[in-house]
This record gives sequence, C-alpha cells and structure tokens, in this order.
Amino acid sequence: MTSQTLAFMSLLSKSKTHQDITRDAILQTTVDICRSQALENGKVFVLPVLLTVATVAEACQSSNSAKDFQSSINEINKHNALVDVQHAFTGSYHFDNEEFWTGRDLITKGVSAVKNHVKQQRYQAAREALGKTLHTLQDFYSHSNWIELDNREPYSNLIKPDTIISNIADSETCKSCYGDGCPSNILESVIAQHQLTSGYFGQSKPKGKCSHGGEADLSSWGQGGINKDDSDSSHGYLHEAAALVATNATGELLDYIKEAVGDSEFLRLLGLGQTSALCFVIDTTSSMSDDIAMLRKVTSSIINSRKSTAPLEYILMTFNDTDYGLLTRTSDPKVFKDQINAIVPRGGGDDPEMCLSGLQLALTGSPPQTEIFVFTDADAKDKWLTSTVRALIERTKSVVSFVIANSDSSRGRRSAEPVDDQQQVSPQPFNVQVYQDLAQASGGHVIQVNNVTQASNIIAITSKSMVTKIIL
Repeated sequence: MTSQTLAFMSLLSKSKTHQDITRDAILQTTVDICRSQALENGKVFVLPVLLTVATVAEACQSSNSAKDFQSSINEINKHNALVDVQHAFTGSYHFDNEEFWTGRDLITKGVSAVKNHVKQQRYQAAREALGKTLHTLQDFYSHSNWIELDNREPYSNLIKPDTIISNIADSETCKSCYGDGCPSNILESVIAQHQLTSGYFGQSKPKGKCSHGGEADLSSWGQGGINKDDSDSSHGYLHEAAALVATNATGELLDYIKEAVGDSEFLRLLGLGQTSALCFVIDTTSSMSDDIAMLRKVTSSIINSRKSTAPLEYILMTFNDTDYGLLTRTSDPKVFKDQINAIVPRGGGDDPEMCLSGLQLALTGSPPQTEIFVFTDADAKDKWLTSTVRALIERTKSVVSFVIANSDSSRGRRSAEPVDDQQQVSPQPFNVQVYQDLAQASGGHVIQVNNVTQASNIIAITSKSMVTKIIL
C-alpha cells in the first residue's frame, strides 16, 4: 500500500514539495541573518534578486562555502524525506488521525535535539534532527484543516512546548461527498466553530471523521479527503496556500533555533560562516624557551586579528619530545591567552618531536573548518602519521599553517641537552617537506623564521589565498 504521508511530494512542476519548502525557508532565513549582521557592522548588503544557494552564499560573503551550504541543505532534505520511509504509517509523524499532541511533541523534542546538537558542535546530527522535525511540521499544513479554517499564518504553538493546542474537534468533522475535489466535505459547524481536525488514513476510521484522501486511502472511497499534498489532491485547490504557510512555519522554526544558538552557530549548521575555531599546536620542548616568550606576542596578535570573524572556540594543544598534552578549549579569548602564557617549556634532548601526534589530536578534537597554527623548531619524529593527518585535514576541511623557528641558538640548545649520561645527540638536517605537503593539502602555509617575532607578518600573509612556503 502506498504511504499516506507523501505530503508536498508531487513531482508536478506546479506543486511544492517538502524539498522546495525547506530550501526556500533556509535561503530566506540565511539571507536575513547575513543582512542583519552586515547592517550591524556598518557594511553594505546587496540583497540577491533571486535567492539561490550561490547568490545567498555570495551575499553572505561565503562564496567559497556554497558547496557546503548546498550539501547541508541536501542533508536536511534527505532526512526530511526519510520520514516517509521510516515512519510511513505512524500518524503522529504526519499529523494524521487527529494526533495533534503527539505530533507537537515530536516537533518540540526535535527542536530541543537540534539546539543541543548545535551547542555541542554535532552539526550532522543537528541536520538529521532538523530534517525529521521539519517534515512533521510541514505535514500539519497539508493534512489538517488549518488552511480550511482560513488561517494564513503559522500555528506557533506547534514549536513551543509550554503552549496548548486548543479547540480540537471531539465529534464528527466531515460528511461524505462525491466527485473531484469534494471541497465542501468538512462540516459547516467545524468551520464555524474553528475546530481543528485532520484526515484519517487506512481501511477504516471513526464514524463521521475526515479522511486523508487519495486512491490508496481506503477510508476515503466515497467519502472524499482533505489533504493538500499537491494541486491534484482532494483539497488541492488549497495546495499553494498550504505550501506558503508551511514555508513560513519552517522559517519560524529556523528563527526559533537561531535565537537559541546564535547567528554564527546557526550559519555553521548550514555550512556557512567564518572559521569554526582557532587552534594553536605548540612545541613546548626546552629549545623553544626563548621562542615561546616571543610567541606569546605573536599568538596574541593572531587572536586579536580574528576578532572580526568571531571564532566559536579557541583550542590549545601542546606537544613535546616524548608525548603531547591534553586538548584544552574555551570560548573566551582572554582565557585562551592566559593558557598560552602559562606554558612552561621542558624536556627535549633529541631533534624530532611528536608534532604530528599533537596535530592529529587537534584535528580530531576540533570542529570542521578550524584554522590551525603549528609552532615548532623541529622535525616530526612521528612521520608515519602523515597519511592519517592528511586524511583528517581533508575530512574536516581545516586549514593548517606551520610556523617554524630556525634560530641557530635553538639548534645549539637542542643539541647540547643530553639524552642520557652517555650520549648527546647532534642536530639533524631539518627537512620541512612533510609540513609543506600537509600545509598545501589544507590550503595553509609553511612560514620559516629566524626569530618567532618575525612571524607577526603571518597575519597579513595568511590572509592571502595563495599556498606557499614563506621564509622570513
């Protein structure tokens, strides 16, 4: 039997689908956010004549993220459509069978799940929950008589858990009708008293109740139906009105989520916005003692320069000769600076360090599209991780830049430190090729300096789009 749930799923060009409704609402909500942000920052905002993924991404100054924006919309729509497969005959997922309370519970719980996932940066899970929630919300306007009651605004109580759904019909709601459309099958008393009802689907239904309608709905044979799934549905003459209100309701739900998580996080949910996080991976061996003192000024400059792009988080990872530290994170730039200032160089003795191990953990623990700076004065002793790190870079779409201190004094201090009582290690030639390859794969840079203070220039350098090896 064909599912009764195919609301807004017609392939006819004149009918709106779930995918159309969701896309249109996302584009409008997104462009509204970007316009508001631009005006707050005193910038000129050019509203696209036609809202498409490409034009909205461009208007939001995120043209490079258009592909991710489209992918996010596709993912939301995929999970929207899956509701018709996974919950085809469960009335609450579609507001069928007058299951208004259970349907509303699915929406409010779904909204809560989306908020929680976003706040924990689980964007994929958030998009999945959002798609499922939107399907149920949109079905309300096709499967209930909200539109027949001459409502042309969304029913906001559906997304708010502490409100009630009022005036649900408790008696007969429809009469039998014959012929195409049956536009008058809802009882006049139901319309006059503004009572809420929805269609039943299946082999039978309570006496006097409305049917969903359609050839697959046996309960509607000789009875007519009230669904507005497409222009040829039982109440198809109201399809366009239902689709429009469903689009506005989708936008209202998106705004509700945006208000809870903030503009920047909402844009990241959709694959847009600035860098998710700023991460420093810092070599803390003794040979970096002087460099770290200077590095504090450089990192502070980088943090200050990124204020306008509002990173969601600041992440710190340290590594040493034999191990690497715990990942720390904060949303407060001052706390982040304090964490860097508290670094105490220690250990060392041989030349290579656990650089890639620290970078691997940073990539694993950071959100997608993180901007990462690695500060070191030594080669990596864990080069066997190169392919793993490269795969993580490609998967997370993070940008990794290496700032390498090449001071002779660092080399001397490193070689002068004994590994044990019997042996000293001479400095080894330092080949930056591994770092260069990883930086290039990510769209980042390799910046070699004789003194870390020279690295202050990296702020200007890394704002360019080129991928290059830079020696200062």
